[in-house]
Amino acid sequence: MDQGNYSRVAEFVLLGLSNSWELQYFLFVFFNFLYIIIVLGNLLIVLTVISEPALHTPMYIMLSNLSILDVFLATYATPKMIHDFLHAPKTISFEGCMAQVFLLHVFAGGEMVLLVVMAYDRYVAICKPLHYATIMNFCKCTGLVVGSWVIGIMHSLSQLAFTLNLPFCGPNIVGSYYCDLTLVIKLACTDTYVPEVLMLLDSGLMGVTSFLLLLISYTVILVTVRHHSSADLTKAHRTLVAHITVVTLFFGPCIFIYAWPFSNFPVDKVLSVFSTVCTPMLNPIIYTLRNKEMKSAMHKLKTRYVSASCLSSCLSDD
Repeated sequence: MDQGNYSRVAEFVLLGLSNSWELQYFLFVFFNFLYIIIVLGNLLIVLTVISEPALHTPMYIMLSNLSILDVFLATYATPKMIHDFLHAPKTISFEGCMAQVFLLHVFAGGEMVLLVVMAYDRYVAICKPLHYATIMNFCKCTGLVVGSWVIGIMHSLSQLAFTLNLPFCGPNIVGSYYCDLTLVIKLACTDTYVPEVLMLLDSGLMGVTSFLLLLISYTVILVTVRHHSSADLTKAHRTLVAHITVVTLFFGPCIFIYAWPFSNFPVDKVLSVFSTVCTPMLNPIIYTLRNKEMKSAMHKLKTRYVSASCLSSCLSDD
């Protein structure tokens, strides 16, 4: 099609998760509750790391950044989904749709890289403990964290670059509750073979490379700790279980969805909800409940807050 002879659609229609109004009322309450838990839980981790000097180490700096990414990952589409449960039709402007595509790949790409960085941090801490302070100094930690954001932004811009140039003249129905690039590309009024290949190469390279680096890191760590004492093995095992669980929860749905990227299966919606809502909620639970330092710091933060509240109350009574 000659791109000069088409009228671009002004908005897209989102099919959402259900057509039943009764179910949508339930989902409205349910996802509101989950979203509040995600935001409060992850912000609590960030506040705890900031307020406790003992946690100003690379591992916890990265964990706080993971929590920030999880908040953003849950926010780019979830509030819109919650709003749409009580409104019809479920529409989103063309610009809003492209913004969702951009933000999804920024935060998802950034989290992939950050998980690799966290695995590298654990590799150095467990396999080279005597050199950890030198290798993972503050400057290097900051550079790795900033680098994860930069790579996420660059990855997203590369995805958006060829998407914005496509002609969208109709149809405009997206078979999900948010604008997923794999679904939006199919709506273009032209042959999308080349954009689909470019998207697969870009996202595939990002995801596969990150996943392979994670597998290599954890394999090396497991092989190394086998020759250490039982106490070291227990501590390393506890740390790795948390990291591997998060990696599985994050990459599992992505791998399934992008294994058949341009086929829309009903289970894709479930996996999309899991990756954008459930995973950001589970991450703080996994990392905090299995971490004595975080639980101790949260207890101190709670005690400090209660003490400050009591002092303020006493002063106001006087």
